[in-house]
Amino acid sequence: MTVLAARAESDRMTGRQRLVLTLLLGSQFMLAVDFSILNVALPVIGQGLGFALADLQWVATAFALAAAGFTLLFGRIADLWGRRRLFLVGMALLGLSSLVGGLATSPGVLLGARVAQGLATAVVTPAGLSLLTTSFAEGPLRARALGLNGALMSAGFTSGAILGGLLTQVLSWRWAFLINVPVALAVLVAAPMLLKESRPAERPRIDLPGAATVTAGLLALVFGLTRVGEHPVQGGVALVAGAALLVVFWFVERRSAAPLVPVAIMARPNVKWGNLAGLLAFATETSLVFVLTLYLQEVLGYSALATGLAFGVLGLGTVAGGVAGPRVLAALGTGRALAAGFAVQAVATASLALLGASAGWIWLLLAATFVGGVGNMVAIVAFMVTATSGLPDSEQGLATGLATMTQQVGITMGIPIMSAIATAAMGSVLQGVIVAVLANAALAFAGMLRPRSAIPN
Repeated sequence: MTVLAARAESDRMTGRQRLVLTLLLGSQFMLAVDFSILNVALPVIGQGLGFALADLQWVATAFALAAAGFTLLFGRIADLWGRRRLFLVGMALLGLSSLVGGLATSPGVLLGARVAQGLATAVVTPAGLSLLTTSFAEGPLRARALGLNGALMSAGFTSGAILGGLLTQVLSWRWAFLINVPVALAVLVAAPMLLKESRPAERPRIDLPGAATVTAGLLALVFGLTRVGEHPVQGGVALVAGAALLVVFWFVERRSAAPLVPVAIMARPNVKWGNLAGLLAFATETSLVFVLTLYLQEVLGYSALATGLAFGVLGLGTVAGGVAGPRVLAALGTGRALAAGFAVQAVATASLALLGASAGWIWLLLAATFVGGVGNMVAIVAFMVTATSGLPDSEQGLATGLATMTQQVGITMGIPIMSAIATAAMGSVLQGVIVAVLANAALAFAGMLRPRSAIPN
């Protein structure tokens, strides 16, 4: 009885842990909202600042390049120089860049602000996640914290579209930037009182060759993914260059005395296969939102705001999946929970192939996206637990940096791939949507497959 009581006590959060969790989850939610909040507002921004139509994509691409390209580097820097310190620096940069973006009067200033916001995301996300994992011991508490984090991040991606539409329609697109400023200030005031600093007693030298090759490789890879659809040659060259640089990075790390990412960690089955599962989880669900946006606006004739509100049901599904995820993991084990989440997502996504051109099909879309959101979030919780398990606290920044990089690359690569599939199959918009939906479901199904020993059940 005493053992059971002690175990139950260890599974409860202290008051301080709840405050830490609230602070970190709030900051991660804000970053997720920031990723998608401008999508709905892009046409209005273009008219207000004089962007050429072809250049509007750079508002999103500039952010994605910085966020994905530098996240692994800053995740490791957080391990070496202090996670709380990097977290505070990143939040300050986010607040400042959001203020500049909200006051921008030219395309160049706005794009510079988006690059700075992407860099802030690359700093804050891995630092915040590593602070989260080191604040909760490996086990039920960490799984619960990561589940809530994943739920709020996915809800943030969806909420960003809704919030962006509301702010743009009611106030101005500038508030899609300015809304970050008071939130960042509140976090900067509260964080020093709640978060404890963590860093090693001895600081090894930073692996400059490794940092240069992996950052350049990721930048080229993300740039190629965003350009290959419209500019196949330019995008293809960038993809090849990115892949080559990442191969060079692997060999640099094998020979480095103080590697940025120790090869032994990247070779761990749970890290390797966990991140592959995460790549599929983020690539499929975020690109499905893009595909269904085409369906809602081009086939059913929904407005941008109505489209954003329709995706609120998906947001509810991801929140439900994040809350249920830790319980599913406890009941099934990590490996089976991962497979179950992808299975639910794949079946729900495949059912969307039945969509037709009449307004009544919206009910199938709402039901399927809710169920698929639950499954996707269970898979994401299992991915985060898998990718950060079995590693000491001194390497949690690295592990969460890898996981964050996986997340950002998955989000970036999914939309161009699904866009290319939909366009290639587009005898009509509905036909292209259905083919892309089936391809998306196939990728979700592929997420179920793994070597039996890679992720323990």
